[in-house]
Amino acid sequence: MPQSQAKNLSLIAAIDLGSNSFHMVVAKAQNGEIRILERLGEKVQLAAGIDDERKLNEESMQRGLDCLKRFAQLINGMPQGAVRIVGTNALREARNRGEFIRRAEEILGHPVEVISGREEARLIYLGVSHTLADTPGKRLVADIGGGSTEFIIGQRFEPLLRLRQLHPALFQGRQDHPGPLRPGVHGGAAGDHEH
Repeated sequence: MPQSQAKNLSLIAAIDLGSNSFHMVVAKAQNGEIRILERLGEKVQLAAGIDDERKLNEESMQRGLDCLKRFAQLINGMPQGAVRIVGTNALREARNRGEFIRRAEEILGHPVEVISGREEARLIYLGVSHTLADTPGKRLVADIGGGSTEFIIGQRFEPLLRLRQLHPALFQGRQDHPGPLRPGVHGGAAGDHEH
C-alpha cells in the first residue's frame, strides 16, 4: 500500500450541519487516541432560509453549499466511513431537505445523515463528557444552537434526560409556534427521557 494511502486511513472527520453554522473537525486517530488537526466553522444561517411552507430557499441552500465546497477540500480522498456528516434542526424541519442533501453529497462525496433531536442531544452530551473528568454525580450540559436549545442531564457518559426549547425566531409569523418550554408538552419536544 502506498505511503500516502496508509496515512489517509488514520484521518477522520466530522461535519455538523447546524441551523446557524456549519462546523468541521479533521483529526488523526493513532494508538487509540484522537488528535485534532483542523477545526473550521462558518456561519451559514441555514434556518433563516426556511419559509412559511417549511422549505429552504435557494439563497440559504447556496450559502450552505458554498461552505461545504470549502470543507470538501480537506476531506477529498478520505475513504467512506472516515467522515460522518450530520444535519440537525434546520434539516429536520425543511420539507425539501432531500434536495439540499443530494447536492451536499455530490460536493462532499460522503453521505449526509439527518439525526433526530434525541441523537443530537446524545452526541452533544458525549462530546462534552469526554472533555471533562470522569467523576461520579450528575451533570447538566446546555447546547444553545441556531434552531433549538438543548439541556441534557446525565451521569458520567450516559445521558439521562433531555429538555428542548425551539427558538421562537424559527416560527415567526407561523401558526404552529410551540410556545414556551414546558416539560411534557409539544409532542415530546420537551421532556424526552433517555434510558
